[in-house]
Amino acid sequence: MIASLRGHVAATRPGALVLDVGGVGYLVAATASAVRRAGDADGGEITVHTHLHVREDTLQLYGFASTAERSLFELLLGVSGVGPKAALAIVSGYAPDQIRRAVAAGDHALFTSIPGIGRRTAERVIIDLKDKVGTVEIADVPADASGDGHAAARDALVGLGMSVAEAEAALRDVDEDVPIEERVRLALAGSLTGAA
Repeated sequence: MIASLRGHVAATRPGALVLDVGGVGYLVAATASAVRRAGDADGGEITVHTHLHVREDTLQLYGFASTAERSLFELLLGVSGVGPKAALAIVSGYAPDQIRRAVAAGDHALFTSIPGIGRRTAERVIIDLKDKVGTVEIADVPADASGDGHAAARDALVGLGMSVAEAEAALRDVDEDVPIEERVRLALAGSLTGAA
């Protein structure tokens, strides 16, 4: 298996990049964060963590910005009905810690906000990964005294007109130790500052 590639970025496009490694161009289907990093390299050298998916009719490389993304992708491949395309969409949609939190909390809304992921697939991911998600090398899910305060804050922001993705992005840098109402206020203030 090819675990990583280090080379010069030859090209990028949404969902993929071409990495020139010793004169050989590897086409890698990649997460949004890996493509962003490749774009930031501006033709320079980068390392991409990879997973080689082997099927009867094709060999496909999938690329990730971190080992946490790759580990989560590989766990998702073990979920019944989730293929590499859906797994890549999930890992591209949100950061690994957000996905892990959603699995732990049984948060279907986060998964169904990703194009191509329906309610059934979201349920399967949550059920199948509930016990396995602890093996992904990312920070522990914070404990909320009031249940899942993160989901409550996100739902409040969605109620105020944000999409699930916008709400998740707004909450990313908000301290999770503050009360839910304060999280919502800080997220709104941060999104207004970012829009200005």
